[in-house]
Amino acid sequence: MDTATKHITEGLRKAIRTETDGYHFYTMAVNSIRDPKGKEVFTRLAQDELSHLRFLRMQYRSFFEKGQPDQQAKLGPRTELAGENPVFSGKIRKRIDDAHYEMSTLSIGIQLELSSEQFYRDEAKAADDPTVKTFYTELADWESGHYHALLKQQKSLKEDYWAKGGFAPF
Repeated sequence: MDTATKHITEGLRKAIRTETDGYHFYTMAVNSIRDPKGKEVFTRLAQDELSHLRFLRMQYRSFFEKGQPDQQAKLGPRTELAGENPVFSGKIRKRIDDAHYEMSTLSIGIQLELSSEQFYRDEAKAADDPTVKTFYTELADWESGHYHALLKQQKSLKEDYWAKGGFAPF
């Protein structure tokens, strides 16, 4: 295996670990939060991570066996998270002082998605192969969408959560 292929397979191994961690985190989140819409959204996010994981494993196998990307492998459709409350239902505000798991899940998810996005952007920049560059860029964009939805939800709830929890300095 040449040096370039070794670099790509190492990056794919890291990506596989990242997506595995994401899948397990979102699965735990589903079991910890009470908001029904949140459970649905985190289930979909876990499924996105599994889709990424399958895709990355196919690419890893192809590089390991053939030294090149699998041109037939495709990422599935994206989970689109939009609206004023992209993650949780508006009802969460009624119990915001008790939404500790939900708020923690947002914080951890934001860091997870941001880290994944940056990793994929770095791998895309380092890639010489146009197929590798394209799929890492697509993964980075996907993670960016997750990141922005989680961040938007956190920002919309943060002030109420802090005020009700006594975290506000006023």
